[in-house]
Parts: sequence; C-alpha cells; structure tokens
Amino acid sequence: MNFEPKILGFLCNWCSYAGADLAGVSRMQYPPNIRILRVMCSGRVDPEFFFEGFLKGIDGIILTGCHLGDCHYLEGNYEAMMKFDLVKRLLSLINFENRVRLEWVSASEGKRFAEIVTDFTNHIKEQGPSPTRTDNPDPVLVEKLKALKNAAGDQRLRALVGRERKITEQGNVYGEVISKEKFDELLNLAIKDEFERHWILLMLQKEPKSVKGIAKELKIDSSEVLKHIVSLRNQNLVALERIEGLSPIYVRIGEN
Repeated sequence: MNFEPKILGFLCNWCSYAGADLAGVSRMQYPPNIRILRVMCSGRVDPEFFFEGFLKGIDGIILTGCHLGDCHYLEGNYEAMMKFDLVKRLLSLINFENRVRLEWVSASEGKRFAEIVTDFTNHIKEQGPSPTRTDNPDPVLVEKLKALKNAAGDQRLRALVGRERKITEQGNVYGEVISKEKFDELLNLAIKDEFERHWILLMLQKEPKSVKGIAKELKIDSSEVLKHIVSLRNQNLVALERIEGLSPIYVRIGEN
C-alpha cells in the first residue's frame, strides 16, 4: 500500500509560519502532505482542535511555535506546551499519542522547518493510516474520540492545566507546593475520570442505561460508574428516568 498521510499543521504567525515561508522561498524540499493553518499564537490552538482533526480522518497533527522565551505574546508558547501535554495524555488513552508533535521553529529556521515536516511525515507513514480515515471507522473509537474532545473542553481539566506552574512552583490556595510527580498523578486521575464521564454522557444521550449496562460497555467496575453517575447528577447532567426491577435507569439531561 502506497500510503500518503494527511497531516495538519498549526503554525504560529510570528515564527514558525515565517520559517515555513522561508523554506518555501528558499526552495527547500519537504513532503507536500502537510496542510497548514496559520494562527496568531501557538497558545491559541485549543486542545479540542486535535480531536476534531482526528475525527475528520487526519493521520497526524503537528503544532509549531516560537522558541521558549521568544514568544510575541510573552508566554503563549508556555501555554501551548501545557495544552499539548493535556492532549498527549488524553490521546494516550486510545494509543493516538504518537500521531501528534510539538516543535519550536523561529522565523530564520526554514531548513529546520523542512526537516521537521519531513521527519514527522516519515514517522506518520510508519504509524500507518489513522483508524478514523476509513469510510466506516470503528464506532467505538469514534465515540472515544468524541468523549476525549469533550473532556478536553472540560473546565475542571482546563483549570488544572492552567494552574500547573503556579501549583508546582508557588503553591495552592493553602500555600502548599505540590511536587510535579504528585501533580501528574492528580492530572492523570482527573483525565481518566473526565474521559469516562463524558463517554457516559454520550451513551446516555443515545439511550437510557443502567449502571451495570454502562460498566459493561466501558469495561470498568460498576462502583466506578456509580461514582461518575453521582458526580454527573450533582452537575444536573444525568437524571434517574425509571426503575427496572431493582436497577435504576439513567438518562442524559441538560445541554448536549
């Protein structure tokens, strides 16, 4: 199979896009597989964009920005780095983390841009086509990607990621400095919880289900599902619809 990957590139206006432009005017050769979207800052790229790209059948996504310390908006690339870390952690739940990359490219690094695109394209060729690229992708994988996209937009995760540097360097509201290892542990747990909760919401949006039925589909313990149901009910996102035998049946309510 002669596989030519579809690659999406988010390039910041001030550095990496200028670097790509330099590569072009200098006639530097690199694979034509990349489709470029210019953004004003790498920090502007929302984590949800990655999941939407994969849902559309993209094989690989690369984000490039100014080198750390050179951002036109001072700390936009630091924000991009934290958001990208969240994306990779979420994608690792479905083994897609090797389909994304973050790189720093300055306006004078046309050669570096060409080399990065070449290397990433070859890397994605080794990975093979995205499972979502087919006309009939696995519906379970699609549901997982949708749940991950929704989790990436969850305010709890965004707040946690946005406060990482402050929590690990200056301390929380109680003045306690949390180690990076402990923060990573908490973040990974929050990511797992939000992914499962948003997947449950997608399930219940289609049809009402019992805790046991949800646990079977998610392949997790019923006690974990019950914990998620309680949390979602407290947020007015899930309600008890009826009782079948001894089993409560829950339904999705609120906004889609």
